[in-house]
Amino acid sequence: MTSMRPAISTVCSLDASLGTILEDYAAGHVDAIDLWLGHADAFLKEHGVAALKDRLAAQGIAAVAASFQGGLLTSQGDARREHWSHFDARLALCRDLAIPVLVVAGDAFGPLTSEDLGRLSLSLREAAARAADAGVRLALEFDSRASFPNNLQSAVAVVEEVGSPALGICLDWFHFTVGPSKPLDLWLLSNDNLAHVQLSDIADVPREMAADTDRILPGEGSSPPDDLVARLKEIGYSGAVAVELTNPMLWRVPPRQFGEIAMTSLRKLLGLAEM
Repeated sequence: MTSMRPAISTVCSLDASLGTILEDYAAGHVDAIDLWLGHADAFLKEHGVAALKDRLAAQGIAAVAASFQGGLLTSQGDARREHWSHFDARLALCRDLAIPVLVVAGDAFGPLTSEDLGRLSLSLREAAARAADAGVRLALEFDSRASFPNNLQSAVAVVEEVGSPALGICLDWFHFTVGPSKPLDLWLLSNDNLAHVQLSDIADVPREMAADTDRILPGEGSSPPDDLVARLKEIGYSGAVAVELTNPMLWRVPPRQFGEIAMTSLRKLLGLAEM
């Protein structure tokens, strides 16, 4: 039997406060979340880390990942210092809340020079070292719109080059589907290099024109993640699989209703028994 952990990203209910989301998701039988860091920042500003830890415990919810940290790869100057300061704070938050995985955005856009690629590699090495010290694993999310890496094969190569157990892959099925990744690339996944999975399907639009706002529940659109789920079972993947939707239409659904529907759909997709 698979040991995958089904979860819901709080970004699926972006318009609600984190306190409301936690209460309503728990009522909808959600016991694991991918914590959207924008939600966390707003909550912490008012209540602090201890209050968030208590709130998670009170609702019986585990934060199995946090998304996302951007700006680490090729930024320079003051912007770079700001991003890395923010990164250190988020590593501390993950450590304090016992969040095992922090998603790092593969946000290297525009023309890249050899110097940029060298900076990207060094940045990931440094980030992985800091994460290891904090007891957190980073999950590099390739972005289909980025210059590099924009596909699973390249992302796996980057992670292997760094060679740190504190750095793995975040596979976002949307970016896998709409970008240059190929079905055969799924064979590159292993239980060692895969750190986190984010699932969504795509509404009835051409893949070339699909945007984040076209994300819908997995299994309800034109790109069901059946092949990915089969591969996860083959490798004995033991991490989290989170529904992640950035669709303003779905943000209008009350969090309790969304959480219940999304978790039921996800458990069915993963072949897990009903709760």
